[in-house]
This record gives sequence, structure tokens and C-alpha cells, in this order.
Amino acid sequence: MKEIVLAIINDIRATKELPAVSSLNINDNLRSDLSLTSFDLAELTVRIEDEFDIDIFEDGLVNTVGELYTKLEK
Repeated sequence: MKEIVLAIINDIRATKELPAVSSLNINDNLRSDLSLTSFDLAELTVRIEDEFDIDIFEDGLVNTVGELYTKLEK
């Protein structure tokens, strides 16, 4: 699961010509640490939903990688 999330985030970052990240930390903020915009978060949501059949923002905002992992582990 974590490898898939990393790949999705790196794909999104690549479209913005940002360098790939080698790993994700549970404390990484999706916006400030990984430089994802609202548009990027929308794309992340769609891609996570397609991959894992879950809406990560269904119960509110997800701000960190750790919060994302928690939603996916449910």
C-alpha cells in the first residue's frame, strides 16, 4: 500500500516537474512538505479511490501522509 501511495504522489509531483521523493514520512504534510495543491489533492483522491476503492476525504480533510495511511488501513 505504501509503495503505491508513494508512486501516485511521485506521479503527481512529476507532472509539476518536481523531483521524486524516495520515501514518505507519516509526518509529511501533503501541501507544505510534498508541495501538493488543491488540484493535486483532488487528483490524489481520484487515484486513491481508483486503486483502493476508498474516498480518503469522505470524513474530512487529510493533511498528512500518516492520516492518509490511517484511512487506507480501515
